[in-house]
Amino acid sequence: MQKNSCKSIKTEIIEYFFSKSVDELKAGVRLNNSDEQPYVKKRLKGRGGFRIYYLLLIKNVNLYLMFVPLKTGSPGADNITDESNAYLYKKVLECIRSSELYKIELSGNERNLIFHRL
Repeated sequence: MQKNSCKSIKTEIIEYFFSKSVDELKAGVRLNNSDEQPYVKKRLKGRGGFRIYYLLLIKNVNLYLMFVPLKTGSPGADNITDESNAYLYKKVLECIRSSELYKIELSGNERNLIFHRL
């Protein structure tokens, strides 16, 4: 794996997800037609960057990161299939119902992510 392939992913996630309004987080390719539970694919850093798949539950103001595939380097991948998109969506909904999740927060200096199992 190329070190540069995922070197900045933590910074990109912090800069994108921790500084956006709900309306801004709805931006991206909508993989469903829901306004209450948009399932979004968003590119970060343009070509050669990252694709982030996430579910945004407006009612509870929660965002669920689902999948963060690298686009370049040895672990790089093409877009995932429609079947994989559907599987991820269903799997995340199951995890939400059963509380099998991790909560991500910013550290005190806002430069690191802290993961808490729920």
